[in-house]
Amino acid sequence: MTVPRARAAAVAGCLALAALGLHGCGSPPLARPENPAMATSAEDAGGMSALIAAAKHEGALRAIALPRDWADYGGLIDGFEKKYGIKVTVDNPLGHSQDEINAVRRSGNRPDAPDVIDVGDTFARTAARENLLAPYRVAAFDSIPGNQKDPGALWANNYGGYISIGCDANRVKPCPETFSDLLKPAYRGKVALEGDPTRSQTAFSSVYAAALANNGSFDDIQPGLDFFGKLKKAGNFNPLPSTSATVEDGRTPISINWDYVNLGYADQLRHKGVNWQVAIPFDGSFAQYYALAVNKHAPHPAAARLWLEYLFSTEGQNLRLEGYAFPVLMDVMRKDGTLDTAAAARLPTVEGTPQFPTDAQLEKARNTVDQGWAKAMSG
Repeated sequence: MTVPRARAAAVAGCLALAALGLHGCGSPPLARPENPAMATSAEDAGGMSALIAAAKHEGALRAIALPRDWADYGGLIDGFEKKYGIKVTVDNPLGHSQDEINAVRRSGNRPDAPDVIDVGDTFARTAARENLLAPYRVAAFDSIPGNQKDPGALWANNYGGYISIGCDANRVKPCPETFSDLLKPAYRGKVALEGDPTRSQTAFSSVYAAALANNGSFDDIQPGLDFFGKLKKAGNFNPLPSTSATVEDGRTPISINWDYVNLGYADQLRHKGVNWQVAIPFDGSFAQYYALAVNKHAPHPAAARLWLEYLFSTEGQNLRLEGYAFPVLMDVMRKDGTLDTAAAARLPTVEGTPQFPTDAQLEKARNTVDQGWAKAMSG
């Protein structure tokens, strides 16, 4: 191992003092941590202890578009703050993936720039192509499946789930269980998405799921657009983006969203008298993951990297289970005995092994939706 010149000089000075019988130097000091903004791993930052120390010195982390009721971000934020004493600020908590990318583009080197992003992997690929992200390999990087990470460590998927249909059983009878059900006259004005598919990964994935339910494929998302066009024409589509607030007050009595979000609503709103039922439609089973990444110009570079380490740690991955999300390291943790099996048992049972579109298929689907959504909604 090559010892940095500064460290070698310090060690030599300590040895000289020791030779004189003096003890003012104590143990040889650790290597000075390199600039966290340039670190591509904890080792590059001088080791995990040095990264933690640098992050604590920064004292803050700025995130964006992280609702507390989304995949247990509430528990993760609280856990990170308690563990490291670093204050987490979340801008635009109800924002979408595109809002995050736009914020990183606009903010540049400003001190209010997002340190980290959590976006659908299609948006992560866009951010990587635009050179917005910093490469960083978390300690668990090699355990992340190859199709769930950027080979250059610009982003890595952290958690995922299945598109589902949530329904207020007190207001809607019977609740729909499939995409084909959603076209029934009984659901006029009731069926909402989480957002605009051109800006929201959730809504985009909902269109993909609808395509699979209507003879589409990973190569052909157009039937999904056609389905929502039919839903709009039938008067069943509700243009209001669904949130926990619109679910609670009945403005979006049927919501297509990730299973972990809809299941979270069921828990969150049960004591308020909302009977929120959740079904994973067998005619359009679609799974997807969300990616984490560090902003290339993160104002708190050490805290940003430590945040990723925490979310990919055993503690962080098990907290995802508390929010009904599938952690990306679930199979690895099951094998090494670190998985919270009680929390894992609460996850919904889905038949079959999920398949994922390729990068080329995702890019094609994204372009189709970007160009066709407005037309589908104009009918």
